This record gives sequence, C-alpha cells and structure tokens, in this order.
Amino acid sequence: MIEFRFTVDDLATTSFAYSPLQEAVFSLRCFNDPARFPHHRPWLRRIRPRLEGLDGELLTSLVAPWMWIPDFLTPRPDRARPAFADELDRIRLTEPDVVAADLRAAYRSEDALPPVVARGLVRPDRFLTRLADALDAYWHTCLAAEWWPRAQSVLEADLAHRGRVLAERGAAEMLPGLDARLTWADSHLRLDTRDFLVPAPWAGMSIAGRGMVLLPTLFARGAQPLIDPTRPPLLIYPARGRATLAEQPPPVVGQALVRLLGRPRARLLLLLAEPASTTELAHRLEVTPGAVSQHLAILHDAGLLTRTRSGRTVRYARTRLGDDLCR
Repeated sequence: MIEFRFTVDDLATTSFAYSPLQEAVFSLRCFNDPARFPHHRPWLRRIRPRLEGLDGELLTSLVAPWMWIPDFLTPRPDRARPAFADELDRIRLTEPDVVAADLRAAYRSEDALPPVVARGLVRPDRFLTRLADALDAYWHTCLAAEWWPRAQSVLEADLAHRGRVLAERGAAEMLPGLDARLTWADSHLRLDTRDFLVPAPWAGMSIAGRGMVLLPTLFARGAQPLIDPTRPPLLIYPARGRATLAEQPPPVVGQALVRLLGRPRARLLLLLAEPASTTELAHRLEVTPGAVSQHLAILHDAGLLTRTRSGRTVRYARTRLGDDLCR
C-alpha cells in the first residue's frame, strides 16, 4: 500500500495533464509484453516494418521486465498539454548522474542492466544524447502523424470526464474513480500495490504543498507513482476509453438512418457515442479532415451534435436527439 497524504491546500492545487513524451516512452512497454496491451495490436502491426531503421536495442531497454521506466524519462509536465519537442528538450538537460541513478533504480540492481545500458553508462552524457535522438526518431516515425491524434483525443476525453465528475461529485469521488487500486478516506489517497509485479519502492508521501499532478496514460493497467518519492508528486492512471483505439468504424446497419442522413453522416453520428475531434474521426474513417468537418457542421446545425473547444481542439459529441436517432 502507498499512501498520499493531502491537506485542503493540496487538494486545491491538484491538477490534470497529459504528456506526449510520456506516452511515447510508455508505449515501449508494448514491445516488451504485447499481450498486456491488446487494444494496441492494430497499431503494432502497422508500425513494425518502420522499427527496423530505429535504435531498437536501446528503446526496448528503457523498460525493465516489471514495466518500470526511469523517472527522468517521465518528468512531471510543467503544463496541462506540453509539446513533445519541449519535453524532449527537458530530457536532454538531465544531469548525467541522474540518468545513471534512475536507470539503476528502474532495474533495481547494477547486475540487471541490459548490456546496451551498462555500456552506455560508462559515458552517461553521450548515452543521454543517443537516447534522446532515439526517442525523437521513434516519435516522428511511429507515433506523431497517425497514432497521436487519435490517442490525444482519448486523453482529452478522459480529462473532460474527470473534470465533470469533480464538478458534480467532488474530489472524494473523482480520485478513487481513477482506478480500482485507489481509495480515499480521511484526506488520504491510498494505492493498493498487491498486484505490482515487484514490491513498491516506498509506502507513503506527504504532498506538502507541492501539488499532485494526475496523468492519464494509454499504457498502464493500473495506477502507479514515480519510483523516487522525492520527485514532485505524480500519479499515472489508465485513461478512460483507451480500448477504443482498437475499434474500427462501425458498419451502418440502420437503413432508415442512412436514408435520412446519408451513409457518411450516419457513420459519423454512430462513431460519436464518445466525444471526438475532427482529426480523430478523419483518421478512423481514413478520409480528410476537411471532408469530416463539412459533415460535422451539418449535423451540428441540425441539433444532433454539440461542440466544445479545448485549446486549439474542438470536440464533438451527440446530443440527446442524436442518441435517439442512433437508437
């Protein structure tokens, strides 16, 4: 059991964020144990041919057999929606002794380090440069163009859902709702660690005015903290709706709906059982965002969809009338 101790002020400074860098690093877990992440199988099949030109030995060594990842690769985001390039620049500034210490902590002993890591830590400064370059290449080759827009939409939907729960029911219900491992009582958030693959590295932490950042991810089966409790408090939890990444566009079987709306608009309305952005819908339907946008505008004007802006992203969701039509 790990216990996070909050004061009222700590609750007031608890916030949400998501991180493209952390999602890139966490996605490497799929290559170590793909059976644990079945909703990513379609993506894995598509990108495997692209991995041949990357530094695969190094990338897969960043995940220990028990799925731990060095803390310096998962720093607490400094804002709610950081850019990948900005986060990677932070990684490049990591002190060499921190790189070495965090890798040893993730693997729990010097003897367990993979050969590529052991060799690299002879010169941790050079190893850090190689590591950052490998992550940059992996991001742009495998994630940025096709995978990230859809993943980002799932993460945005999670944040929107958590915000609604917090507003309507309060933190005492929102916090344990992040994952079945979590419970809340007497200003303490408790994380059950019985199903951790190896024992948890520590048992308690006082937030102590440092604020807690809650971070959804598509690559965790349960809530988890950082390895080092002296780092700024961060709790990673499984994103709601992550299994939708494996979904294909549903067939349009309601002929009455097709006759009323046309097949493209009927399919969009069916897809919007969960909120999504224009970019995500375009990727799922394998059409251009412009084509999707025209249909979404018509459905919105007809009162079948709502739209909400979050930063530069507009998310669409069905209205009650839209739900009734789909039924």
